[in-house]
Amino acid sequence: MPRRGLTFALATLGTALFWLLDLPLPFLFGPMAFCLAGALAHLPLKGFGKISVAARTVLGVAVGASITPAVISELPRMAVSVALIPLFIGLIALIGVPFFRKLWGFDGPTAYYAAMPGGLQDMVIFGTEAGANPRVLSLVHATRVLIIVTLAPFILSHFYGVGLTNPIGAPAADLPLHELLIMVAAAWIGWKGGERIKLFGASILGPMIVTAVLSLTDVIHARPPAEAILVAQFFIGCGIGVQFLGVTWRELTRVVAAGIAYVMVLAILAAGFSGLVTAMGLGAPVEAFLAFAPGGQAEMTVLAIVTGADLGFVITHHLTRIVIVIIGAPVLAGVVARNRKGGTDG
Repeated sequence: MPRRGLTFALATLGTALFWLLDLPLPFLFGPMAFCLAGALAHLPLKGFGKISVAARTVLGVAVGASITPAVISELPRMAVSVALIPLFIGLIALIGVPFFRKLWGFDGPTAYYAAMPGGLQDMVIFGTEAGANPRVLSLVHATRVLIIVTLAPFILSHFYGVGLTNPIGAPAADLPLHELLIMVAAAWIGWKGGERIKLFGASILGPMIVTAVLSLTDVIHARPPAEAILVAQFFIGCGIGVQFLGVTWRELTRVVAAGIAYVMVLAILAAGFSGLVTAMGLGAPVEAFLAFAPGGQAEMTVLAIVTGADLGFVITHHLTRIVIVIIGAPVLAGVVARNRKGGTDG
């Protein structure tokens, strides 16, 4: 508890300072920056565990509430750009695995799961089961998310001319009490029900599915209140920062450096695909950028909300990417392992 208390105090201080300086997304970047600094300074910090996971359910509800009949009618329009996702993932694998294997000396399983742009927790779990180094995977993916979340708002505001000031939701006082209670129930049922059936990303996808059903059946008509989304941003920011707790100089110069270099590779690929989608008229520039940005699903949801982007378009592409990575990564890793074993036996 003292360690979590220190983390909370540090994150709150960061939020307040970013707010006073009128910096963008203070509830996300304030905690992230101060917890990152504290982790690198080896302060005794600790993440918030289930509280952070519960905060993500808010984003699941927000996405689900944005899935309306109008969004469903637009799905055929997204089909071609969504079909580009497997090609996107395939190129990432072809470039990323040799990048980590040959240039940075990672072993095979670690190189493979470090290259895959999936969720941090998912890649660490699958990679560990395949014999990869969990600490290396954690740092590489945390570095990827940190850099994408830091640079994406700058790119959006300076190159796309988009403000990060879109209303994230109505105040809780302006929403009907019964809808607020329904949202809480949807978040809890979706989260725990998703965990029970072993749904990947249960804390976001479970609430999203339940809330989408409620939205499509005209039961709810609004996103979660602004206060709830700000709380979600706060804990996501803390979570990114504390991932670097206990990092050593050797890890900084090898693992984190590899993660930083790899983000540049991913950025080039993502820019190419988002540019292609825009040039083909398959999506607006901002939506295409967010749809192919290789950040975490929760973080991209926050950016889509604050920019006023089409949540349905952005999340459909990210869900496709996540499904392909989560289902495909263990399968492909197993094929590679069997081929390697067969070659050794031969």
